[in-house]
Amino acid sequence: MLRRVMLPVMAIVTVLPGTVLLLTRPAAGDSISSAKAQAAAIASELAAAQNRMSALSQQYDAAAYRLTQINASIASTKATIAADQKQVSTDRSRLSKAAIANYVSDGAASSDNPIFSGNEKTVGAATEYNQIAQGDINLAMGNLHTAEITLTAQQAQLQQQQGQATQAVAAEQAAVNQNAQEIQDQKNALAQENGKIATLVAQQQQQQAQAAAQLAESRVAASRATVAPGLNNFAPPPTAAGGAGAVQAAESQLGVPYVWGAESPRGSADPGFDCSGLTAYSWGQVGVGLPHYSGAQMADSAPVPLSDLQPGDLLFYGPGGSEHVAMYVGPGTMIESPETGQTVHLTGLRLGSGFVGAGRP
Repeated sequence: MLRRVMLPVMAIVTVLPGTVLLLTRPAAGDSISSAKAQAAAIASELAAAQNRMSALSQQYDAAAYRLTQINASIASTKATIAADQKQVSTDRSRLSKAAIANYVSDGAASSDNPIFSGNEKTVGAATEYNQIAQGDINLAMGNLHTAEITLTAQQAQLQQQQGQATQAVAAEQAAVNQNAQEIQDQKNALAQENGKIATLVAQQQQQQAQAAAQLAESRVAASRATVAPGLNNFAPPPTAAGGAGAVQAAESQLGVPYVWGAESPRGSADPGFDCSGLTAYSWGQVGVGLPHYSGAQMADSAPVPLSDLQPGDLLFYGPGGSEHVAMYVGPGTMIESPETGQTVHLTGLRLGSGFVGAGRP
């Protein structure tokens, strides 16, 4: 196709790395460097805080585990005391029930338990049994009392340790919370700094686009000053060879209107160019023939990386270069015959949406 959709001049902000856009660096560059340095410092502090969080979490887990062990020991001690108390209570209840049963049966229980018999022969045995039973109970009571004292002391010690462990857990939890807040503060600061960088970069790109436009306008003015004002005046032939000569030939046609399918230079009866007509004419003035179609021109050109652009190289837009072709003039500038209603003119370099590559005839 010989027509194309106009791309905004501001597309220059999407220039890829290595593009030879040699404009004066805006003052905002220093601010961006400073903001990036500040962001890097914040990111470093954030990483350190995140590393501390790992250690603090381990310390908290250790304190919580210690508290769990102490609580388990307290529960075990309480269970031991309760078991001893139950055993003594059981022994007392057993002896008491036997005495009550004999009293209620008026000695009939002696047939089941000889210690309650009225027979003289069994009195000694009964007395001895009672002494033994009472001694067992007293011994159990003494053991219980000793165990209670020991276990109570252990329980008091464990409760003290429990209090200390609880405080340690609370302290570790507070440290974790404080570190988490520090991490969040650093994240917020980093996001704010990145936002500042994005704003500064946008301002810098806008300045670059404005500078490119001003440069293009100055080149247009300079070129027009060397060209006779009438379209019927003949353009001087290029004085340079290769791409530089092609650029001279193209600039000699500044102001010639866009005419679809045309390749008629200034001085012709009906001067006019479409996009591929201008590039074919310009390269033809230095002895290089190109087809009058942007897609065919791309196919006939050697691909050129943006980092190696030279004056005269062709810039293609649309699939296979089918939508438009322009010519690279120099840093930040190209020349084109874009569409109906416009003329051959210099403009800022567009390497954004629609750009598909550069080629050298």
